Amino acid sequence: MVMLCVAFRGSSSRPPRPLSSQILRYSTSHLSRKSPPASTAAMAMHRSLLLFLLLATPFLLASVSAAAARDDDLDYIIDNADDIAANDPEGWLQEGSPSDDDDDEDLFEDPDPSSSSDAEIDETHVVPLTAANFSSFLAARRHAMVEFYAPWCGHCRALAPDYAAAATHLALHNLDVALAKVDATDEAELAEQYGVQGFPTLLFFIDGVHKDYTGERTKDAIVAWITKKLGPGVQNITTADEAERIVTGDDTAVLAFLESLSGSHSDELAAASRLEDTVNFYQTASPDVAKLFHIDPQSKRPAVVLLKKEEEKVTIYDGEFRASAIAEFVSANKLPLITTLTQENAPAIFESTIKKQVLLFAVASEASKFLPIFKEAAKPFKGELLFVFVERDSEEVGEPVANYFGITGQETTVLAYTGNEDAKKFFLSGEISLENIKEFAQDFLEDKLTPFYKSDPVPESNDEDVKVVVGKNLDQIVLDESKDVLLEIYAPWCGHCQTLEPTYNKLAKLLHGIDSLVIAKMDGTNNEHPRAKPDGFPTILFFPAGKKGFEPITFEGDRTIVEMYRFIKKHAGIPFKLKRPDSSAAQTESSGSTPAHEESSGSNLKDEL
Repeated sequence: MVMLCVAFRGSSSRPPRPLSSQILRYSTSHLSRKSPPASTAAMAMHRSLLLFLLLATPFLLASVSAAAARDDDLDYIIDNADDIAANDPEGWLQEGSPSDDDDDEDLFEDPDPSSSSDAEIDETHVVPLTAANFSSFLAARRHAMVEFYAPWCGHCRALAPDYAAAATHLALHNLDVALAKVDATDEAELAEQYGVQGFPTLLFFIDGVHKDYTGERTKDAIVAWITKKLGPGVQNITTADEAERIVTGDDTAVLAFLESLSGSHSDELAAASRLEDTVNFYQTASPDVAKLFHIDPQSKRPAVVLLKKEEEKVTIYDGEFRASAIAEFVSANKLPLITTLTQENAPAIFESTIKKQVLLFAVASEASKFLPIFKEAAKPFKGELLFVFVERDSEEVGEPVANYFGITGQETTVLAYTGNEDAKKFFLSGEISLENIKEFAQDFLEDKLTPFYKSDPVPESNDEDVKVVVGKNLDQIVLDESKDVLLEIYAPWCGHCQTLEPTYNKLAKLLHGIDSLVIAKMDGTNNEHPRAKPDGFPTILFFPAGKKGFEPITFEGDRTIVEMYRFIKKHAGIPFKLKRPDSSAAQTESSGSTPAHEESSGSNLKDEL
């Protein structure tokens, strides 16, 4: 279509007649042409048509002129883009962004694909699903777990043997559950329907209703989690011997002391156990068993206690006997007073119902000096804040977590963190003492602290087509109300960002010279700002002029020059026209002569760009 338009425009040296002239010629020629006598009604109709066309001409001219202007800019972009999509036009899932999201979201490294076992995996009991059989599969069974995966995903390959082994174990034990998998790169619409944002995503379905599986990706963890979902959820304890085994064997356990092992209180406890997946729930009506769990046999029933194998062993629940309240109590108190961060317990920490955390970073040789102070400071905030110890010189955990929070060097550090959703950080300044930590924690709870954001130094010069944004100058560049700003948030190691770079640079070059428009980029690994949060890399955000108080608009189309230009044009707060490198060249071209820039360079604008 573009080629046809260009050929038409260049096919005649005489400019086309004005539209009003063409309409008048068409109308008068029809009215003046010799024809049989017409009726009065026919003549009236012709006069009405002529009058309508004459009145409508100015409006038609205005709309056509505007459309022509838009088409000229778009045609110019299309002719000079040489677009090759920087992502897969078939869909976001095939493009591979979830692997980047994994690197962005996870605190720990993505497993090396080459390290995965090449041994053949027995997936006899894992059902492959597509859009064609997905609904019928769920309709045929009450319980099912479905893995959404991508063949290239290292996490998925690492999970595959454990997932298959879990499926086999559950099938051999005749449990009412099936495990299945969906290749999300082939079934993009299905994955999008279920909100899949990264790989692997494990969903557990009960009667067609799903919830996320967030436990460990091991055979035993998957089996234990599913078994609990299928079972009664609460186990009865009737003898002291059973109670002794639980008290000495379980790391964490919940016991309810009830009047009866059936009825409304038992049902409420069972509902609470289904809401809290990581702790075993028990119930008893025996005073002797209650006593072993540190419950006064004479106390009023129902009574609930949480037992842990640590210094603070017993926590008594004194709230309403309601499933959601009990589950919330367990979730808030199941972790130790101080939790040492590991890869295994990271999900329990960062997905806890207690979002606010205070973290101590210290090397192993200094831990014994600061941990007692940290533990003492944590006591008044139990159930309100999570206190976490990170061994700074641990390559497996300390290094990546310190990098995530922007901590450099080995100096002992205390910081507060609002959780993954808000992701604000606050650093304790001054001496790491008991009183200072307690005051810092209290101010954190009361939102009195000033957040810290990472930033590279402001660049000394910033004259390129793509402006460099850092945390410290984002307000001045991106939040300038007089500018429309397109901001790419990237990571230096991100393959998709590297693929996008030449396309993004060329877009900026084509849009160069538009005073109201800024094309910018920010290294999201070294810079942070509350108004520019990446959702994986690259993330492209648009901040319209005059609307900086609103949330930015996320670009989610194909990463091509044409699509990004259309996106900018659609959402720009200030209308703009392209600034051509040589506006006289277009006039010269219409007279059939060679543009000056072609004579001097021997190449056209398309090649130069």
